[in-house]
Amino acid sequence: MKIYSWNVNGLRAMMKKDFLNFIETDSPDILCIQETKLQEATLDDAARNIKGYHSYFSFAEKKGYSGVATYSKAEPISVSHGIGIEEFDSEGRILITEFEGFTLFNIYFPNGQSSEERLDYKMRFYDALLEYCNERVKEGKKLIICGDYNTAHTPMDIKNAKSNEKTSGFLPIEREWMDKFIANGYTDTFRHFNPETIKYSWWSYMFKSRERNTGWRIDYHFVSNNLLEEVIGADILNDVFGSDHCPVSIEIK
Repeated sequence: MKIYSWNVNGLRAMMKKDFLNFIETDSPDILCIQETKLQEATLDDAARNIKGYHSYFSFAEKKGYSGVATYSKAEPISVSHGIGIEEFDSEGRILITEFEGFTLFNIYFPNGQSSEERLDYKMRFYDALLEYCNERVKEGKKLIICGDYNTAHTPMDIKNAKSNEKTSGFLPIEREWMDKFIANGYTDTFRHFNPETIKYSWWSYMFKSRERNTGWRIDYHFVSNNLLEEVIGADILNDVFGSDHCPVSIEIK
């Protein structure tokens, strides 16, 4: 089973590009997308009804902002929105689908670059999400937590580590949370299978960053360690264009 995650930076814009051709060609079993920038009123039939897929959406209250969607060939056992905390759920950042054998979290983690208040929001979001995931694992669930985490974990995951040490997305407090996440029993699947590989998943639109490969790896599939033995591969699809991010993928048994 192939599970993809992709921050599309606007689903309506992506639908005008090669998005449908990408889905038809790669044929992921599940595709999680982030930053749809849609409300239900602006979701058209083409985006909702992609041939061969069930579709599920979580919308932000703020227009043209945030939002996630999950497309799946198999119908999930259940679908839920958010983690029961209004200040986080109102931004449409979390969509949870449960399948036979695993529970899939599709998450667009907050960006902390705009202000100290948003950085604080981001860190509280991180901690609340970790607590929620730990509770699910204690119940016996096996978790896949994918999406745009908006943090590069180590210097391997960012082209210019030194010059970004004081930039949100590579701050010590954010990277320490990633360490804590791993210490709580979750594995970065790409790094698990590719311990020495340098690949990025996001590039600024400025300064020809993608052409020069001046990027950040901020999109991940983490899994709870009780699912790790069922993961058989992970990749970053650098050759797929259309957004400032590229898709990331895992394959499970």
